Amino acid sequence: MAEAVVGGGRNIDALLNVRLDVRVVLGRSRMPISDLLELSKGSVIELDRKVGDPVDIMINDRMVARGDLVKVNGDHIGVALREIVKDFIPGA
Repeated sequence: MAEAVVGGGRNIDALLNVRLDVRVVLGRSRMPISDLLELSKGSVIELDRKVGDPVDIMINDRMVARGDLVKVNGDHIGVALREIVKDFIPGA
């Protein structure tokens, strides 16, 4: 553990390469298994959000922010952060 302590403080460099599961949630839907089994290519699942509503950014199953979908580099999409969820910041 002595390697993690530098000059009496904590060295967070060891954490910089830790991978986290990051998900962008467009919306949610609930349906009976019978409806789920009827889905096929081209089926549409109605979500609980409207076009233009912010999406949720989740890290390790915890919501940390909300943002807007944006077009990036041609055909790619990304998320522009709109707000950081206050409860995510420890002690806030």
